[in-house]
Amino acid sequence: MPPRRQRPTSEPALKAFGSQMKRYRSRANVTQEAIATKTLVTGSFVSQVETGKRPCKREFAATVDQMTGANGALLELWDDLYRNGSPVPSWFQDWSAVEAEATSLIVWEPMILPGLLQTEAYMREFLSSEEAITKRLQRQEILTRPESPVPYTLLLTRAALSYPVGTRETLREQLQHVVAMAQRPNIAVQIVTLFGQPAGTGGAFGLATMEDRSQVAYLETAIRGITTDAREDLANLSEALRKLQAKALPENQSLDVIQKEIEAL
Repeated sequence: MPPRRQRPTSEPALKAFGSQMKRYRSRANVTQEAIATKTLVTGSFVSQVETGKRPCKREFAATVDQMTGANGALLELWDDLYRNGSPVPSWFQDWSAVEAEATSLIVWEPMILPGLLQTEAYMREFLSSEEAITKRLQRQEILTRPESPVPYTLLLTRAALSYPVGTRETLREQLQHVVAMAQRPNIAVQIVTLFGQPAGTGGAFGLATMEDRSQVAYLETAIRGITTDAREDLANLSEALRKLQAKALPENQSLDVIQKEIEAL
């Protein structure tokens, strides 16, 4: 997988909003927990907004403005900062960091098994360094961590199950691993049947939903992966996912398909 630009931990625009938010909150003697409860996010998210490490939605800014008695000042600042879009350019965002912070992930893979579910032998067919393999294995921990493993839905074609990666044993082990992981309550694997009007023909992509209910998408290209939170991109990908899920077999039938592929190897 090609290297990606690192997402900055803060931006001047985000810091500017966060510092003003903290000032109004402190002056009004409102706690971060109170804001978290009112806006349906965690205290950690509120803290990250105040330190400039996370952007927030306009609805969040409006609620905080009202709770702190800012009389429209915070909302006006938010509008100024976001007048030309997000203060954090979408291409800065590191997808592995997005994955780790997501509250849910849904991925479409038409050709191969995705990184988060790859066995070490399978990923060695794509990655050339031990460092890259270690990083991918570490990424996978978001699915099995003891507290709040990320809900993950994988949509696959049947072709992805038989794409010749490594030896027959490598592929058999990989498919067995997918079946085992699909037994976890936070993981769903579904096979998309390719009939009727084509869907998802542009290649693999993933969609992450974040704690503040915003979304970020990742698209594979022949050159590099692209991360985007542009509204039009998200709308198009959401529609593609809707069509793909409409063609997907139920989870139990999908696992039966994978089991048959295993038996055929």
